[in-house]
Amino acid sequence: MQTATRLEGNKAAAAVGLKAAVRILEKWQASNEQGEAILRVSHSTYARARRGDLAEIKLDSDQLTRLSYLLNIHAALRTLFENPENVYGFVSMANHNPYFNGRTPLDVIGGGDFAALYETFKRLDSLRGAQW
Repeated sequence: MQTATRLEGNKAAAAVGLKAAVRILEKWQASNEQGEAILRVSHSTYARARRGDLAEIKLDSDQLTRLSYLLNIHAALRTLFENPENVYGFVSMANHNPYFNGRTPLDVIGGGDFAALYETFKRLDSLRGAQW
């Protein structure tokens, strides 16, 4: 898995990663509140990321790690599925894997719990053979 340490100390890379993550969350049809909770960023930071205004963005190591997990969830989905409907729609589909228990992955991670983000990534990564 790509680690957050690659983004630490590099504001430009962190800004690009945040902008990409927000675009992914929009394609997943996450609400602003879900996106803010998943990335653990303020409403104003999330709004700035949506506008692409990230000149003075500062993310802590937890936020960078969350960003990394989200980007890697997206990478796993792109590996697992060829069609955009599944790449972007999978997180909104009810999942009957025992961990999700009928909930959608977006519902699970949307509360902002770090462990839920990690567990969701771990399960998707295992589906593609844990290639990271």
